Amino acid sequence: MSDAKAVQRHPFRAYLRPRTLTMLALGFSSGLPFLLVGNTFGYWLRDAGTTLTAIGFISWVGIAYSVKYLWAPLVDRTDVPGLGWLGRRRSWMAFAQILIALGLFGMAATGPASLAQIGAFALVVAFASATQDTVIDAWRIESAESGEELGLLSSAYQFGYRIALLATDAWILAIAQRLGWPISYSLYGGLMAVGLIATFVAVEPVSSERADETAERLSWWRRLVDAVIGPFIVFFNHYGALALLMLVAIALYRLPDFVMGPMANPYYHDIGLTKDMVAGVRTSVGLVAALAGIAAGGFFALRFGYMRALILGGVLQALAIAAFAILAFTGGDLLWFSAVMFGDNFGTSFAGVALVSYMSSLTTRGYTATQYALLASSYALIGKVLKGFSGAVVESLSTQMGLMHAYAIFFVGAGLIGLPAIVLFWILDGRQRAAIAKI
Repeated sequence: MSDAKAVQRHPFRAYLRPRTLTMLALGFSSGLPFLLVGNTFGYWLRDAGTTLTAIGFISWVGIAYSVKYLWAPLVDRTDVPGLGWLGRRRSWMAFAQILIALGLFGMAATGPASLAQIGAFALVVAFASATQDTVIDAWRIESAESGEELGLLSSAYQFGYRIALLATDAWILAIAQRLGWPISYSLYGGLMAVGLIATFVAVEPVSSERADETAERLSWWRRLVDAVIGPFIVFFNHYGALALLMLVAIALYRLPDFVMGPMANPYYHDIGLTKDMVAGVRTSVGLVAALAGIAAGGFFALRFGYMRALILGGVLQALAIAAFAILAFTGGDLLWFSAVMFGDNFGTSFAGVALVSYMSSLTTRGYTATQYALLASSYALIGKVLKGFSGAVVESLSTQMGLMHAYAIFFVGAGLIGLPAIVLFWILDGRQRAAIAKI
């Protein structure tokens, strides 16, 4: 089927199918905790007078997202005790969603007065959120009946995820301005009910049940080896010498976004933007740009292929993040802030859709959760480690050239570190085209 025909097979009514709407809600549930233990958490800490260095280091709780492949085999091969009646995928979804809600309530009750305690609750949320992401990714891939439906579900997932990011990146600021951070976090803990309801509505994928039946015919030792090592053997056997290059390219692709993340909200605070102004721009300009970026990324991937979408997305992402340096010299100017936010939301959304679609296409059924967790961990691990030093870098530069110039240099540098991934995907694209030409 041609790319043009594939695009025509996705009318708007396709997004109203029960499975797609369920995916939309699960995408929202997946995205909700992410910034609450990340960038938005940093805004709360900066409001409370926490240093940039401490904010950077506490962002390491997000490393939980990067090591989820360690327990992904457990998600692939076991049910949650007491919830097995829901099915493998749904039992893990429900367990993780309940744990996330409890962790957010704990953060709200503790507050930044004790960084150790609130950090511990944030870590609980991060681990539970990483588990939820793993199983929702598996449900999305296993529920798709074709490659086209996988693209549709991936798009719905991104829309739901982006709505959650908007809620935790913008709307929460307006709420915190009026009600305070603790009440805001409590309200968002309650919003995890959206994901829990979607979990009960969702239908357990047939492929996960078949994989379980196959595993039960093996000895306990073979089942253990199959669950832990099998996904990696299958992946490297299938892609051969290119497998390592693919993992490195994926690992470097989102570095700019990860590295700049912890400093974005403290940056807005320090240049004098009010919470209401940030929330207003993110809700209007940011939302339009994010939706446009998702739509453009999905269309471009279908029309021109994953590799070209990844290359273009990498370029857009790098330029958008480097552009944050402009705000150091324009201060709280609304027009410049809106322009930078538009570029950032469009570029990162485009790149995100391209990467998620590409990684989804690389998995093998039966090992979906573990293989996708491996790929997702690859793209996040280096960035999650490096971002912890972001606050220390800015504060170190500020002692020599002032805080605003330090921020400007930091954001330009964050954009530039995305260039190696663009080169690697360009090489992969060339090798893929050469391989197809030989067939």
